[in-house]
Amino acid sequence: MTVRFAPSPTGYLQLGNARTALVNWLFARQHGGTFLLRLDDTDHARGDETYVAAIREDLTWLGLNWDQEFRQSGRIARYQEALRQLEAAGYIYPCYETEEELEAKRKAQAARRQAPVYDRAALGLTAADRQAYEAEGRTPHWRFKLEGGQVAWDDQVRGRQSVQAGSVSDPVLIRADGRPLYTLTSVVDDLDSGVTHVIRGEDHVTNTAAQIQLFQALGGIAPGFAHLPLLLDASGEKLSKRTQGLSLRDLRADEVEAMALNSYLAKLGTPDAIEERQSLNALIDEFDLARMGRGAPKYDGDELMRLNARLLHATDYATVRSRLEALGLDDADRDFWETVRPNLTRLSDARQWYQVCRGTVQPVAEEPDYLATAAELLPPEPWGETTWQQWTAALKQRTGRKGKALFRPLRLALTGMEKGPELAHFLPLIGREKALRRLNGETA
Repeated sequence: MTVRFAPSPTGYLQLGNARTALVNWLFARQHGGTFLLRLDDTDHARGDETYVAAIREDLTWLGLNWDQEFRQSGRIARYQEALRQLEAAGYIYPCYETEEELEAKRKAQAARRQAPVYDRAALGLTAADRQAYEAEGRTPHWRFKLEGGQVAWDDQVRGRQSVQAGSVSDPVLIRADGRPLYTLTSVVDDLDSGVTHVIRGEDHVTNTAAQIQLFQALGGIAPGFAHLPLLLDASGEKLSKRTQGLSLRDLRADEVEAMALNSYLAKLGTPDAIEERQSLNALIDEFDLARMGRGAPKYDGDELMRLNARLLHATDYATVRSRLEALGLDDADRDFWETVRPNLTRLSDARQWYQVCRGTVQPVAEEPDYLATAAELLPPEPWGETTWQQWTAALKQRTGRKGKALFRPLRLALTGMEKGPELAHFLPLIGREKALRRLNGETA
């Protein structure tokens, strides 16, 4: 079983691309198959090596390792060979209309309330007609001549699909400037690389009927197809490479965890609950392409960040130790991590709690008399998990306070914040010296 992810290096990958890559990867890994990375880089005007590097970086960040990689720009000779094969068999024909002339035809068809299907006028050209066009300096583009009748396939997401071949235009395989187009290059590549399943966005459904015929014309058998519904943003618009803030690069900069994104995208559009998973292996075990629905799911950034927080809350110290060091939290030990992680949405949030227990804090001393009593009753070290309970029990007995009146002034003095980690665990990390000075209103 072989699948491929085939991005064009004309922009940074965004969520829709990531979902397609992930679904292909999970499908391949679940079946012990091969996952190919194909760079569709024949559009030299829009392609950029910066995006090639970014694609590899993004997939590596997600953990989606690929088994083979190739670039379409290195296979031009193979596409030309396929064109010669198709021409010799009479499957393609040259067309000399300019873009302006084709647009005029489409407008005329629209005025007559006809579908904008190419009229195959070029099939009626004589050799003399072609010579006359070429004498004008025109270079032909080449179209694939579709056979009439229904083209049907069983789509693994959309179910049984059928297209009347006569209702769509004969697709252009090669432009007048000589650049081969997706319809041709994708089929040739899939044939040569043994792709067994094409899993892609539903915006390619209209290409499928033509490509099935093209597989046959080149002497091959079409693979299985699965067309995923396109992701929408919060406003219901289709995501694109130019959607601000939703590229994988942007999400990384916003400190989205790779496994949070994988967990989110693997279940988005299915009836299954979206829950955090710590590894791709867990997603492989749960994956089922048949669970993907036909309705277009909406991306919810708030839900993703909630998932991000839950993932961090369940992440063990060994997994994040080196990342904490990279944040400059050199002596953030296991006790620190397990104490603060329930309060994190992003990993860098750990910095503020590191500052509280290792750095200095300006305490909020709202009730000096009460805090003076608290300082008087502060137990001697060594401190442990029972220190907080012993201290607050003594304060409660001395002052008669309880609930918010008992705890809130202590938290504000010790951390300078209204909320935070459980003080039963956090107090020993702060230490008696800092705690005493903060209770006395000192910056410590």
